[in-house]
Amino acid sequence: MAVSVDRNTILVYVGAIVLRLSAFIAFPTLSDFLTAQVEISTPISSFKRLQEGLFLYRHGLSPYDGGVFHQAPLLLVIFDILPAALVFTALDIANGLALHTIAEKLSIPTPRFKKLNGSLIAAAYLFNPLTILSCLGKSTSIFTNTAIIQAVLSAQSGNGIRAMFGIAVGSYLSMYPALLIPPVLLMVHKSSPQSSSGIVALVATHFGLSGALLGITPTLTSGFWDFLSSCYGAQITVTDLTPNIGLWWYFFIEIFDSFRDFFIGVFWLQLVGYVGAMTFRLQTQPLFVITSLVGLFAVFKPYPSIADISLYLGLLPLYQHVLPCKCPRDLPNSSQQLTSMIVTRYTFISASVLLYSTLLGPAFHHLWIYAGSGNANFFYAITLVWSLGLAILVGDTLFAVMRDEWELERPEMKGKSVRQI
Repeated sequence: MAVSVDRNTILVYVGAIVLRLSAFIAFPTLSDFLTAQVEISTPISSFKRLQEGLFLYRHGLSPYDGGVFHQAPLLLVIFDILPAALVFTALDIANGLALHTIAEKLSIPTPRFKKLNGSLIAAAYLFNPLTILSCLGKSTSIFTNTAIIQAVLSAQSGNGIRAMFGIAVGSYLSMYPALLIPPVLLMVHKSSPQSSSGIVALVATHFGLSGALLGITPTLTSGFWDFLSSCYGAQITVTDLTPNIGLWWYFFIEIFDSFRDFFIGVFWLQLVGYVGAMTFRLQTQPLFVITSLVGLFAVFKPYPSIADISLYLGLLPLYQHVLPCKCPRDLPNSSQQLTSMIVTRYTFISASVLLYSTLLGPAFHHLWIYAGSGNANFFYAITLVWSLGLAILVGDTLFAVMRDEWELERPEMKGKSVRQI
């Protein structure tokens, strides 16, 4: 992984390491506090639940006894050997290095795109408050984020086998990264053209690697079927309705049991439905498809956390050429040029909504759980606002990239307003 090294780059990574390790060492109670927050820890990414599974694992029992632990047993082996602070810090730094490399190699076929500074992209990820909180809160979703970023890095360089291995590891840990196979394959093909048989071979490689990861499970822990039921079955059927920042938990608390299976199918179909359409429509920009899908997963997956948002916000600056907004007073008087120059339209609104819900989310949860002066509607309402802000941001950047692509294909339409009829 080659990155350009200068004084600023060294400061970025040293600063990120010092910040994390000093917080872990100097403020251990802060890490324990964050580990218990619903915005950071979900039933499938909670470090406290992993510690319970680790206790059973160390005593020769199945970690899936009791229905509390819903994560892959490979994580038990890692944390049985290595200290958590070093593991999470190392993963964050590895993600920053990968984003640094991706940024410096990235080239997008549009006049708007300018050469990216990899150090700034890495700094935007490493010093994002959501990334830092996810690290200090020991959300195991960081492992999945690392697998996805490494898959993207490998796909960018045309290494299909390594890309499929990254997706296989991510799918093994959290299941949903398997939905990224189409855009990752497209990205590999764009970097290193593949024949149809080559694409089929890469898909077969993914399933082979996934099978190998599942195959080592019986050597790590007893109860293979308990592992499948607890790790993947819990995500598919949403059996654990612990509150989180997602949209599923409250809905399935309120829904009648006779309709539960139907709506679980509808929710999953809605999540899966974006993959094919976006990959087909934006096939010239597979990295942006991956970025947008990660953002949509952070909204619509069963158990999202701020770690999922940190991955999306880490990839989004790669498309900074569609993010700036110019003030109306800086624009020419021609209203036809307004649409062309202001690429994203609702950046301020989405940022304000996200900041608003970030501040009020913990407050509403406290009012509900600890103060007793609110109810579940308080917290669920603010999670709806959070999801709305993310949906606006994803939709707005999608519009911006498609508008930019449209103007590139049809120069005569540059600056003209677009309306759906």
